[in-house]
Amino acid sequence: MSFRKGDMLNIINDSDGDWWQAELVTNPTHQGYIPSNYVAPGNTMEAEEWYTGKIKRGLAEKLVMSASPGSFLVRESESRKGDYSLSVNAGQNIKHYRINQEGGAYFIAKRAQFNSISDLIDHYQKTDDGLCIQLTQPCPKELPETQGLSHKTKDQWERDRAEFQLKKKVGSGQFGDVWLGLWNNTTDVAIKTLKPGTMEVADFMEEAKILKSLRHPKLLQLYAVCTESEPIYIVTELMKNGSLLDYLHNKGRALRLPQLVDMSAQVASGMAYLEGKNFIHRDLAARNVLVGEANVCKVADFGLAREQREDIYQAREGAKFPIKWTAPEAAMKNQFSIKSDVWSFGILLTEIITYGRIPYPGMTNAEVLNQVERGYRMPSPPGNPELLYTIMLDCWKADTETRPTFDSLQYRLEDFFVNSDGYNEADDLLN
Repeated sequence: MSFRKGDMLNIINDSDGDWWQAELVTNPTHQGYIPSNYVAPGNTMEAEEWYTGKIKRGLAEKLVMSASPGSFLVRESESRKGDYSLSVNAGQNIKHYRINQEGGAYFIAKRAQFNSISDLIDHYQKTDDGLCIQLTQPCPKELPETQGLSHKTKDQWERDRAEFQLKKKVGSGQFGDVWLGLWNNTTDVAIKTLKPGTMEVADFMEEAKILKSLRHPKLLQLYAVCTESEPIYIVTELMKNGSLLDYLHNKGRALRLPQLVDMSAQVASGMAYLEGKNFIHRDLAARNVLVGEANVCKVADFGLAREQREDIYQAREGAKFPIKWTAPEAAMKNQFSIKSDVWSFGILLTEIITYGRIPYPGMTNAEVLNQVERGYRMPSPPGNPELLYTIMLDCWKADTETRPTFDSLQYRLEDFFVNSDGYNEADDLLN
């Protein structure tokens, strides 16, 4: 059902974690399903625009920095469980203040204590009272994503193609075309149409089941498929800026190092999820990462994804791989693992930092295979920070077991710009 920001709803049935049945308080006959991550309990801090819950300091800084001076958010403290932190756009930089609790009172400075965090925020929106700047408005939060198009399509994802309109072709490849589409005249989607004969329907549905089972904010979400007739439709969420490679070649040229590293961390986050699920991607590259608004990145194109039931996945004979992105053990022996994806991620980092330059410039595939096997590694791109090149080299270690995990790569990239002087949120307390 449709609803607006500020509406009060009664939840009738919350047995489905993603979609709840609800009714409007002001009009109980208006009932239907709503995405559960779009609502919060009334009269709680979770319902406040400025509260973001448990997010990392790096993401808090990204959100606040993108807004105007005085913009702010409140989040759970990373360094002290049960406490909260106020992050503020101070104009030239970001300031973090710990919100203390003592005897039922909340305060930043002991001389100004309040009965609730809401009262504290109201106070500092009227006066700076010792803060770096007077608080203005909550910074915009990233919109949550629904799981599937709607409650009825979440599990019933074989849909009638009459529900979809092909509006504009936005790309084409070896296996088909990609279209900007519209579902039920309400929701923009991306639709990949497979060329007839590309894949057996039974094989495709097995792969679709894999796609549907993988759910993470940094993986492209599969919405629906249409397989009753050809061409087969693959319907996914729409990422308005297209592939990361095309984006880096065009609009992305305005990005600077912090944004490039942030996008790298997002890809590592999605791959860390696949790592935890024992899936390998096998074709990780900038062309297979999609970009949405606000530089949001999602790993896409799981056409080669396989569950890794053992340490190594043996590819079929005669399979073709993009040599410049492929780890040596995969290219030479057809042996893939999550560690070969880590190698590809190192190559992806060079694409990002060079705004989409082809890896190993000036070298043929045969030369790359020969030289890498002998220990050659791509030199650091011009202007590449030494720390980022260290991460690349770690991804390209010959011994697969000594390559980092995606979990550790995500951590290193998210903390790339953390001050080396041992930042602690307590340093920003008002005394």
